[in-house]
Amino acid sequence: MLRRPTRPELPSDVRRRASAEGSHAVLVEAVLDALPSPTLLLDAAGTVLLANSAWATAAEVVDDDRIRVGIGGDYYAMARRIRDDVASQEIISSLQDLSRGERSMVSLDFSVAHPHGGRWYHLQASRVDRAGQVVVTHTDITDRVRAERTSAWQARHDHLTELPNRAHLHELIDAALQLPGRGAVTVLFLDVDGFKDVNDSLGHDVGDDLLRQLAARLGGRTRSDDTVGRLGGDEFVVLCRGCDKDGAEALAERFQSSFEEPFLLGGRPIRLSASIGVATASGNRPDNPRSTDLVRDADLAMYAAKAAGRNRIRVFTPDLRMAAQRRALFAAELREAIDADQLVLHYQPVLYLPTGEATGVEALVRWQHPERGLVPPAEFIPLAEQHELIAPLTRWVLRTALRQAAVWERQGLDLVMGVNVSAVHLSTGTLVGDVAEALAEAQLAPERLLVELTESTVAQEPELAAAQFARLRVLGVEVSIDDFGSGFSSLGQLVNIPAGLLKIDRSLVAGAASRRSQASAAIAAVVGLGRACGMRSLAEGVETADELRLVEDLGCTFAQGYHIARPMPADEVPGWLAMWEPHGARRALALQPVG
Repeated sequence: MLRRPTRPELPSDVRRRASAEGSHAVLVEAVLDALPSPTLLLDAAGTVLLANSAWATAAEVVDDDRIRVGIGGDYYAMARRIRDDVASQEIISSLQDLSRGERSMVSLDFSVAHPHGGRWYHLQASRVDRAGQVVVTHTDITDRVRAERTSAWQARHDHLTELPNRAHLHELIDAALQLPGRGAVTVLFLDVDGFKDVNDSLGHDVGDDLLRQLAARLGGRTRSDDTVGRLGGDEFVVLCRGCDKDGAEALAERFQSSFEEPFLLGGRPIRLSASIGVATASGNRPDNPRSTDLVRDADLAMYAAKAAGRNRIRVFTPDLRMAAQRRALFAAELREAIDADQLVLHYQPVLYLPTGEATGVEALVRWQHPERGLVPPAEFIPLAEQHELIAPLTRWVLRTALRQAAVWERQGLDLVMGVNVSAVHLSTGTLVGDVAEALAEAQLAPERLLVELTESTVAQEPELAAAQFARLRVLGVEVSIDDFGSGFSSLGQLVNIPAGLLKIDRSLVAGAASRRSQASAAIAAVVGLGRACGMRSLAEGVETADELRLVEDLGCTFAQGYHIARPMPADEVPGWLAMWEPHGARRALALQPVG
């Protein structure tokens, strides 16, 4: 019988080593296969020694034959197939350095182009042994990268119009200004005339629709090198690269033409206009302007366009900046003036027409400027509103006027004190508290105070005005609608405003001289309207005897104006009242004006 030759017996130490190596290989394979990320074991030449199941699954999921590399495949060749550029060479050289022990690890991100959308991966590799084997993991970070890119895009774009936002606009403008050998860089600053009216009358959703429509129109009228962005609200900025002042003005005219066609808002066509400011940094400008400088200059030009009557285009000039600096300085001086008691009050008497008695005064603020002298309110009240000074200014007026009323009361002069309130102060929501605090400080009865708010303010903020007027009347303070006849309040708004007095605007009273019949009809209508709403009427701006007789005949309850008395310092009021004899004074007033 033939015997199969027996296999020579291996030494025991060799058997143990082979068994250990086999067990080690099985263990490595099991560990790699347990990893959730697609993982490969490569030798020093880049040949795939092991591939876990996640690697095969990844190729199936993304449906990409370029990465179907199994055991024995060339990983470096695959890298060149998926990224035939510098990125693929970086992957290969980094892994080769790792294999030679020239670096401790590899960690980098790369993208792979794909017909179904790009994919992004995080590659991480470590050296296994001295033979140069490396383990390479590939984590799909596509969702994270897309989320980061979306977040970055959203941080630089306006969510409503998808245009570049304020921050991104400044980045783009600075980049254009810093470009070597650049030509002129121009910024156009556009503001919609009447945007607030759209929001107030049709709602913010319609206002948002207007902004989207406008963004589309502006984008359709720019050149390929221009960029339209939204600063916020209804303010848009256009960056014009290589565009001088003349070209920018022509572009601004094109933008204005986009308003010729009405906007369809809330189901109806509405015509609007825009004010545009233009600022240019020429290519040979010696200084190095920043985006903030250029946008500021265009903004100043835009406000000059609005001041000129809206629907205008204005080009920035250094005079505009100087004027703005003067206003800023004036505002700083006004802030100091409030704290330094440079403000003074003058008081204009108010007549109760049925008896001819002076029953009240209106407090009118003046600024005793150390250099300019006595500055009238028309020159600094708008400035106070722009620089958030109107609330402290009104608080000062309230405290000073009510303290003076308390002094007069102790002297036996029972006068109602009228104080004007700005719309800006109304919007702060502190008006009622400020009034209550001033009354308590002066220890004056609330019935001695009349708070006046203009009709235009009431028309703009009817609900806010009604709520605060109601709270004031609960306190016992009387309220009035000032300058009635100059605004555009509706009858519904008037009925809902809890006011006790209508002050007829000077424009209606002055009409008595040239259009007596029309003026009489208008004044009579206001008086009748006030009575129907439970309000008395006061004619302001009475400057002639004829006007005084007219408003009295038409049923006005009160009157004030230069014909009766000019505003005067507090120390002159008692003397004026002492000289005032209702019946004799009224006869004198009927003969000649009081200077």
